[in-house]
Amino acid sequence: MLDKLRIIKQRFDEVSDLIIQPDIISDQKRYIQINKEYKDLSSVMKLGDEYQTLLNNIEEAKEIIADGSDPEMTEMAKMELEEANARTQQLEEEIKFMLIPKDPEDAKNVMVEIRAGTGGDEASIFAGDLYRMYIKFCADKNWRTEIVDVSEGTSGGFKEIIFSVQGDDVYGDLKFEAGVHRVQRVPQTETQGRVHTSAATVMVLPEAEEFDVQIDMKDVRKDLYCSSGPGGQSVNTTYSAVRLTHIPTGLVAQCQDQKSQHKNFEKALTVLRSRLYELELAKKQEEDSKKRKSMVSSGDRSAKIRTYNYPQGRVTEHRIGLTMYDLSNIINGDIHKIVEELKLAENTEKLKELGEVF
Repeated sequence: MLDKLRIIKQRFDEVSDLIIQPDIISDQKRYIQINKEYKDLSSVMKLGDEYQTLLNNIEEAKEIIADGSDPEMTEMAKMELEEANARTQQLEEEIKFMLIPKDPEDAKNVMVEIRAGTGGDEASIFAGDLYRMYIKFCADKNWRTEIVDVSEGTSGGFKEIIFSVQGDDVYGDLKFEAGVHRVQRVPQTETQGRVHTSAATVMVLPEAEEFDVQIDMKDVRKDLYCSSGPGGQSVNTTYSAVRLTHIPTGLVAQCQDQKSQHKNFEKALTVLRSRLYELELAKKQEEDSKKRKSMVSSGDRSAKIRTYNYPQGRVTEHRIGLTMYDLSNIINGDIHKIVEELKLAENTEKLKELGEVF
């Protein structure tokens, strides 16, 4: 562990020097990356300093106990040794988790797509419930959200809704939400009180920067059409809505949320770029999954990941076997515990792989 901490200290000193260099400060993208690494390393260094202090205390306590000339001091040293050993073990575990290599995608903003699945109108209503759940969760995290495109359900909710999320480490938390979410409840439209099962699919795409994905606009077909649904006077009167089709892959992205055609074009292009990026990322994740079988980040969009059972007030996270009887708070955005448990499960698997390093 000390050898590992010495390497971290060496990198911390390098980053501390880099962060004040004029050429780094003038390069906004590079500066943000270096600043984030500095903060991450600072957290490790803080624990590392405490760890080193405890090791020194342990050595001192052992010397006092070995000497044994002062019974009172010896007794105090034994107590200190016991406390220091316990805290040292705890710190080692904390430091191990902090030293797990971070996925570079985790820091990215995201595009979230929620689509109603099986269940007709009830599935659309459930998609709306999931959207509100995520919006409240994002608000708790002080992340900014913005609707990109929406197709409303006939009885409420959404057939499909796409929204962007911007903030710190957004993908790192929301990536676990990708997959099929299932709801079991009596639909509003059900007259005989029978419990139905409906589903909605959630996709979480890391938002791609221009330097991540180069799109040749010759490969993109741009179609303009009139906006539909509720809105201002521009609805159904001007061709402000934009649909982009990437001809080589057949991927389609559209936006009609803004009155400005230019703004809709920029948003649609961001979605298209993110979908192309996610396509490449999915290939990489598939290759990685062949090397290690992760129960959390499988990337399988058809996998049923969570069930929300209203009659029992229960939410079951199938990937890690977690069941919580707190449905009302969870559907109101309190998914923090679920996200943390999923992150812990993933990090535990990574630790097993890195076992020989420690």
